[in-house]
Amino acid sequence: MFFFDAARVLIPFIISFAVGIILAPVLAHNLYKYKAWKKKGGKGKGLGDANGTPLFDSLHKEREVSTPRLGGMLVWSSVFVTSILLAVLGIVLGGPYAQLDLINRGQTWLPLFALLVGGLTGLVDDVLEIRTSTGGLSMRWRLLVVAFFGAFAGWWFYAKLGVSSIGLPFFGTLHLGIAFVLVFVLVTLMLYASGVIDGIDGLAGGVFSIIFMAYAGIAFAQNQVSLAALAATISGATFAFLWFNIPPARFYLSETGSMALTLALSVTAFSADSLGDGVGVSVLPIIAFPLFITVLGNVLQVFWKRVFHRKLFRIAPVHHHFEAIGWPAYKVTMRYWIVTILAGIFGIAIALLK
Repeated sequence: MFFFDAARVLIPFIISFAVGIILAPVLAHNLYKYKAWKKKGGKGKGLGDANGTPLFDSLHKEREVSTPRLGGMLVWSSVFVTSILLAVLGIVLGGPYAQLDLINRGQTWLPLFALLVGGLTGLVDDVLEIRTSTGGLSMRWRLLVVAFFGAFAGWWFYAKLGVSSIGLPFFGTLHLGIAFVLVFVLVTLMLYASGVIDGIDGLAGGVFSIIFMAYAGIAFAQNQVSLAALAATISGATFAFLWFNIPPARFYLSETGSMALTLALSVTAFSADSLGDGVGVSVLPIIAFPLFITVLGNVLQVFWKRVFHRKLFRIAPVHHHFEAIGWPAYKVTMRYWIVTILAGIFGIAIALLK
């Protein structure tokens, strides 16, 4: 049974990767055909200090007006194609093939919904950004969508699934009551804020693919096979995106990818927690360490500028700081991959010790 369940997780991973590899050239062709990139490079004077973001612009301005956005469509479209394909295969062939169907109400409906909500909202933002180059949807509207989704998902866990606690390594269960919904919202907002890690070719794709594979391992160990299969499917699709995103990137993940992945990751982490008698949320800062550091670095940068009237980092997010001090982009990316692998292994170990 162990090997059969393992196959139920690994087969969708391979299929989603293959689907992504097949779809990518079609997507790239159309993105270049319709020039799906910003028409004006740089962040402008709406961000950064009084002079805008000159250091960031010097590092990335040219690439922004020649490399398409919307690459994140490859991730969530590959996941949905794979999920539907396996569901149809199960219906037509039945028998053991029916066990490959990873769509079920108890474990994967909500993560798939999260992927859809994030993907479509990000798609709107990217299309507006491409047309106007003025920032797309306002941050207020994006945060409202993320907060509303977090509140809905937290309520669903609390009211429909009866979940009101999170697991803590070595300490058992932390009961939160209705405050569970607030914690869900805060975690979802934090993860969304970490989406700015999509700033160097290959960086976000590698980090997210490793994180989701780590959660696939945790869910599998908790006998949440469908959730593990979905996390592996997302990982496989993200690896396919990464194949075309390593330097020089054919397209960027952008908001339609980062929002989809961060919302899905939030639901996956909570699903791999009390529902599986595990510690999915409390190990999130470990497994997603690069995402956590990205958010923390931004917070510290703002704090330093307001309190000490100078920058802590030459540029934030912190991965751009490493570029600014002379690290080649590929070195930053590969070191982030290494850190994510190590953090993922450590996080899995902690989760399994519960």
